[in-house]
Amino acid sequence: MRIPVTEIDWMPVQNTLTWLGPRLTLMLAALAAATPAHATSVIIETSLGNVVVDLYEEQTPNTVANFLSYVVDGDYSDTFVHRSVPGFVIQGGGFKWVNDAVAEVPTDAPIANEAGISNVRGTIAMAKLSGDPDSATSQWFINLDDNSSGLDAANGGYTVFGEVVSGMDVVDRIAALQIWNAGGALSELPLIDYPGSGNVERKHLVMTDVLLNTNGFTINAGLNDAWFNADTSGQGFFIVVYPDAELVFLSWFTFDTERPDSAVVAQLGEPGQRWLTAQGSFSGNRADLDIFVTAGGVFDSVTPAPESEQDGTMVVEFTDCTSGTISYDIPSIGWQGVIPIQRVANDNISLCEELSLQQ
Repeated sequence: MRIPVTEIDWMPVQNTLTWLGPRLTLMLAALAAATPAHATSVIIETSLGNVVVDLYEEQTPNTVANFLSYVVDGDYSDTFVHRSVPGFVIQGGGFKWVNDAVAEVPTDAPIANEAGISNVRGTIAMAKLSGDPDSATSQWFINLDDNSSGLDAANGGYTVFGEVVSGMDVVDRIAALQIWNAGGALSELPLIDYPGSGNVERKHLVMTDVLLNTNGFTINAGLNDAWFNADTSGQGFFIVVYPDAELVFLSWFTFDTERPDSAVVAQLGEPGQRWLTAQGSFSGNRADLDIFVTAGGVFDSVTPAPESEQDGTMVVEFTDCTSGTISYDIPSIGWQGVIPIQRVANDNISLCEELSLQQ
């Protein structure tokens, strides 16, 4: 049986909301320079071993947010490396093996190109359609060699958004596999111990999944703090952990999806501001929360009583004591996204690390 596949071009955000209140904006600007960058890390699990990748979330925030949205949603589960060109790249993230057949990974809207970092050996970049710089969706590739002369400028430049920090030997083993022409986008398909005829089975494919690299980290009270995304100062989160109850409470200061009409006037603050809350349980490094929108109240007044209504869900995953991601799904506005977060200040990091050692 030949592998069925739809012909597509090769080579590869989702909305990203973010924070902090006006009173903290100046503090954020000062802390941004003082807070050390900490890369979000992912593990690409493959049939031949694991590859650990640090992501360039500061240099390519939209690309990383897009990539993490696929990771958090589990879209890379049961995918496989579908293209291998020795001395050039291996590529994945485009196809799954489901019920003994090939299926395409469901994709979100294409994202804007963020080229600027060179495509040298060991970097991971987004594939995209030929002749369309802003067409990257789910497909990624790892550079096997210094491809900067060919990929840094072609098609607007291919966006490098991370680097392999462990497991490049695994990448090289994948690149050394025999390559078979299964037609269409699978014309350069690496296979494991394929006899050369007969059905291609799951065991022959280089199966992959991409997971956040948590290193066994568990949520603890040392994470109680103000958190934000440096790309959207003026917005952010306050997170409170209740370890004994295994609960997390989160408040989210943000803005409406569009600026209000200039004729709309607020008595205090400005009419576009929004304050959301979320709460739920946690296990390990992950908290699953329900999002609530509160409305109807008046400043410092018992009446009228405000009302809270659930509007969506949120997953908070911490990589360690200094960084994490928030993925949200708000049905009322049809928005989903992933926000990389870091602390506003470093005061509680030592407490968090101490509590981690006690777990």
